[in-house]
Amino acid sequence: MGRVMAKIKVQNWGDLELIAAGARTELPRSVDTEALVDTGAGLFYLQTSLVKKLGLRPIDTIRSRTMSNLLEERRVCSPVELEIAGRTGVFRVVEVPDALPNLIGQIPLEELDLVVDTRRHRVVPNPAHPEGPLYDEF
Repeated sequence: MGRVMAKIKVQNWGDLELIAAGARTELPRSVDTEALVDTGAGLFYLQTSLVKKLGLRPIDTIRSRTMSNLLEERRVCSPVELEIAGRTGVFRVVEVPDALPNLIGQIPLEELDLVVDTRRHRVVPNPAHPEGPLYDEF
């Protein structure tokens, strides 16, 4: 498949909620960065420095298996709005050290109905649903 990197925009969901409620007037904390698209990963993983910049709060922990088959405990942080390939969704963040890349795993890809174009090394909206994600409700 090769290495697939994607440009992403991440915004603090709590800030967006406060703006919608009229309790915040400043723009939401936001970062534009890149993430490795890893269909072997499950969740959305973000580096510690970006978690701090976004002002995310730890809310839980999970156990995660690394590529070296080691078990690591990782912090799960408050949700963010993730924009990738023109589509947006709200996802919890799993914090990873800055030495590791930001990762887009299978759950965000599925929810946003995105596919990996392995020939061009990019993420694109599902060609079967160009107008937006289609959710089966059965």
